[in-house]
Amino acid sequence: MSAAPIISAFRQALTEAWAGGAGALMPLGFFAGAAVLVPLGIGTDPNTLRAVGPGILWVALALASLVTLERIFQADVEDGALDLWLQTGAPASMIAAAKAFAHWLTAGLPLAILSPVFAVMFQAKADTSLLTHMGLYALGGLAFFFWGGVGAALSATVRRGGLLISLIALPLYVPTAIFGALAMSGGPGSTGAPLFLAASTLFALAVAPFAMGAALRLAAD
Repeated sequence: MSAAPIISAFRQALTEAWAGGAGALMPLGFFAGAAVLVPLGIGTDPNTLRAVGPGILWVALALASLVTLERIFQADVEDGALDLWLQTGAPASMIAAAKAFAHWLTAGLPLAILSPVFAVMFQAKADTSLLTHMGLYALGGLAFFFWGGVGAALSATVRRGGLLISLIALPLYVPTAIFGALAMSGGPGSTGAPLFLAASTLFALAVAPFAMGAALRLAAD
């Protein structure tokens, strides 16, 4: 098995993610908008913001991850690139994983890097724990993009499939969002939550590529 089709898919996904100069800007804009607007709606009481901040930011991260996924596989089905890759004998699951990982690099990782800024807006302590939170956002974001890729693969042949992607992916996001918010809450159960978050991400990395691959093979038939 040649790795060339997988590398080609990865490079193409990086190019597509930045097509038109958008790239990570749309998810960042969505994420930043949630971080700025929610405090205006619920008030500026520090205790309230500190209590709801982790949950709000994880929900915003989950929704922001959907922004760039609609065309992740759709263009490949339309222009025949998917058929060419599959004809080389490369596993569809590896091609799908490469594309999902590329989209996480261009959109999910920048969200994680900037997350401490938004966390401070919700009265998080400005200390070294923010670096830990950054790692948790990166870990959870990876699960979001891979589960979102399942929705994108299943809707690859559907025009304007953004709604369908959301309906498929959002239920799969729930465990990651719960464990991520719990890990940052500092409340009961927060000590073991990072381990459950890591487990949910590993499960996504193990299962989602095969689900994406199966869906892409059906789309190519």
